[in-house]
Amino acid sequence: MRSPGVGSSLEGMTPPIVVHPPSEKGGRRVTAHAEQLGVAYRLEDVAEFLRHAGLSDDEIQLDDPNLIEWRGGGPDSWR
Repeated sequence: MRSPGVGSSLEGMTPPIVVHPPSEKGGRRVTAHAEQLGVAYRLEDVAEFLRHAGLSDDEIQLDDPNLIEWRGGGPDSWR
C-alpha cells in the first residue's frame, strides 16, 4: 500500500521524503510526510523504506530533490 502522496505529482511541493541528519550513534531517520519510515544506516536502507512505502524501483531516484530532501548532509553522510 502506498503512503499518501509519496508517488503523487510533486512539482512545486516540498519533497515528501526527508532523510534527517545523522544521529550521534549513526543512522538517519527517514520520514514521508512526517510519518516515520525507519532509521537508515546506508543508502540501500533508504531505498528499501521507499519500496515498503509503495514506490517501484523505477520511481526511486535517491538523487531527485523533488522526491528526497537530504538534511545535514547528502547521501554520502551517515555519521
